[in-house]
Amino acid sequence: MKELKWWQKTNVYQVYPKSFLDTTGSGTGDINGVTEKLDYLKTLGVGAIWLTPVYPSPMVDNGYDIADFTGIDSSYGTMADMERLIAEGKRRGIRMVMDLVYNHSSDKHPWFIDSASSRDSEHSDWYIWRDAKPDGSAPTNWRSIFGGSAWTWCEARQQYYLHTFAAAQPDLNWENPQVRQALYDAANFWLDKGVGGFRIDAIVYIKKPAEFVDGEPDSDDGLVNIHSMIANTPGILDFLHEFKEKVFQGHDIFTVAEANGVAPEDLDKWVGDKGVFDMLFEFSHMNLEFPKGELWSQATGYTPQIIPQLKEVLTASQQATARNGWYPIFFENHDQMRCVKHYFPATADRKRAAKAMAASLMTLRGTPFIYEGQELGLDNVAWEAIDDYNDISSHGQYELALSEGRTEAEAMEIVHRYSRDNARTPMQWTKGKNAGFSTGTPWLPVHEDYRQQCVESEALEEDSVLSFYRQLAALRQTGEAAGVLQQGDYTELLADDPAVMAFKRHFGCREVYTLVNFTGQEQEYKLPELKEARLLTESIPGSNQGNLRPYEAVIYIKETGENL
Repeated sequence: MKELKWWQKTNVYQVYPKSFLDTTGSGTGDINGVTEKLDYLKTLGVGAIWLTPVYPSPMVDNGYDIADFTGIDSSYGTMADMERLIAEGKRRGIRMVMDLVYNHSSDKHPWFIDSASSRDSEHSDWYIWRDAKPDGSAPTNWRSIFGGSAWTWCEARQQYYLHTFAAAQPDLNWENPQVRQALYDAANFWLDKGVGGFRIDAIVYIKKPAEFVDGEPDSDDGLVNIHSMIANTPGILDFLHEFKEKVFQGHDIFTVAEANGVAPEDLDKWVGDKGVFDMLFEFSHMNLEFPKGELWSQATGYTPQIIPQLKEVLTASQQATARNGWYPIFFENHDQMRCVKHYFPATADRKRAAKAMAASLMTLRGTPFIYEGQELGLDNVAWEAIDDYNDISSHGQYELALSEGRTEAEAMEIVHRYSRDNARTPMQWTKGKNAGFSTGTPWLPVHEDYRQQCVESEALEEDSVLSFYRQLAALRQTGEAAGVLQQGDYTELLADDPAVMAFKRHFGCREVYTLVNFTGQEQEYKLPELKEARLLTESIPGSNQGNLRPYEAVIYIKETGENL
């Protein structure tokens, strides 16, 4: 077996800087807040921090609308603050991973301002422009990810421009080699600063079809989700191999791309020896409630059938990267609901559910990605009115639900479940004012449960979710099971069980078994191979082999007697 690289042996922690820690009283988290908490993150076995964008931005999409790819937004601090964070992280063995948002820029980026000014400007073809249809309407009936037409009219050019996301996020024209080179130069700028890698946002959309045509409408608005029309267009990998050659190769970094829609059977083209990236965030396990695409109003919500489906797609992803590539394990990020709500019924005990997900996350094959607050077991929020929500996609999906005939109350229930703000409430540090996040007024309200679910409280409780994460981190990195959990192969067990997820990891002379009950009922199981196994850890004290209590997780280790 190949020697593992540093990023295959560590945990990655995703920081949403705006919500992490405010050191100035502005109500907005900042870079110095991340630096201040590096020692805390080290207790979770963290060796890399994925920072969501901290670049200059009008913040229409909370920093994913970038106006300068090589700067720092003043709300987060200065370049000197960023350089200090990189240096302090390195002192502790923690590397910074920058978020590259290269499908689009802000409409306030100088490139777009120039491009929109004239068809003859220097940056005229740096974005995607099309003439109107003969009747003056948009070039196609594509709906943006955030709702509404994916086309916006520009009076100065008398043309429409394409935006896969918000109108304030015009898509860059990757067919133009000058555009690609400018983006490569920006990535290399950050490598020169000493960053440890990149997470690449929305990469499946950079290549557009040769012809732009209408699609079959998928809702009453007469539009079709742009994802189904442009994602993973043939030829995209040519761009990405050039990206790898011009930026990634020759550096001791890791790259992980967001690639919604890449099927497990295609992973070998994207990752591994012949691929482009080291890891790929694919979303088969995150999109189980969206059989018709990511239209919140048409989602299924939680159903018990999600658990067999979750088992199936996780195993497919594990198998697809078993011999080629590496898997980034994740159940939360800044765009998703909290996992204690995602995979469990509304009646589930949240603490038990959080521990069940922790056991799954930390024992699957790959690199675990912990999202900010996940280690506390944070839950969704449910604010009363749509105006309480900052997330731009929540507003678009709310309006779409209303247009389909839903009542305001029904539309709000949809927002409560799927809003990206669920993951963006301020981090809960203390039992004090604003959960210790800020001395000012937080940009989003602090979750009402912060006195019980905060670092200050959970660090003192042996059976808290935080303590369980710390226990699992040690198990994975320094304990007797470390070699198995880092390098072992994966075998699904109890595949036909609709309630229990079970799998075996094997390496050398040891096997590690993980079993998780995703239901509110006790579950019996039969695994004769556990007879000689020893309990490593349990999410609820007093476990019994052969029986799982509601939402219980157990991890066993077994010596096989085989030679290394």
